Amino acid sequence: MRLVYGVNPVRELIRSRPRDVAVVYVADAAVAKELIALARDRAIALEERTRRELDALAGPDARHQGVVAIAGEYAYREIDDVLDATVEPPLVVVLDGVQDPRNLGAIVRSAHVLGAHAVVLAKDRAAPVTPVTVKASAGATEHLPICRVTNLVRAIEQLKERGLWAVGAMTDKGKPPASLDLKGPIAFVLGAEGKGMRALVERACDHRAEIPMTGRVASLNVSVAAGILLYEARRQRG
Repeated sequence: MRLVYGVNPVRELIRSRPRDVAVVYVADAAVAKELIALARDRAIALEERTRRELDALAGPDARHQGVVAIAGEYAYREIDDVLDATVEPPLVVVLDGVQDPRNLGAIVRSAHVLGAHAVVLAKDRAAPVTPVTVKASAGATEHLPICRVTNLVRAIEQLKERGLWAVGAMTDKGKPPASLDLKGPIAFVLGAEGKGMRALVERACDHRAEIPMTGRVASLNVSVAAGILLYEARRQRG
């Protein structure tokens, strides 16, 4: 079982996966009126709880906004299934060792709103989808397929076998994203916070993209870099 908290994440969970929701706990019916109506329309159980009870359930630092849902385990997807269901040229984000669940959530949110078809992450040494991730994504985790793989390099090769070009995000040695053709099938590959991508992963990339920067800060946050690359791909695709 997993927790999903916050008005927007719980609403998107109810809309996309109502059968996965066991119960929704609400602290203030007046604030969550729309969400309550949506849950009732989907025949989802509702129970009133105090904010103190929800704090204890979600954790004292969780910004649950008075709404917590109990749902089934997150349903990760298979890469081939996602690609088989994609009509337009696929746009995928591959993450090598991103460990901050908030960064993962922000990347998923950007990927969803900018038209990506999936996010791929490793099972080991990487953040899975957690309640913090769902909250940071504003519920986008309930709409965008997320694939969790054992071997990230093999997953990149699998994407390449399906016709995608792997474009690695680099802090140097790369070309400006606008100079690359991103209209076709693309997999953006981004490395971990601070460390960047591993050498094996970098060698699996076909192209390297470097976001032009000025100023004295060495690099961008990985979620910001992902957003910039995804926006450029969306711009080129019209």
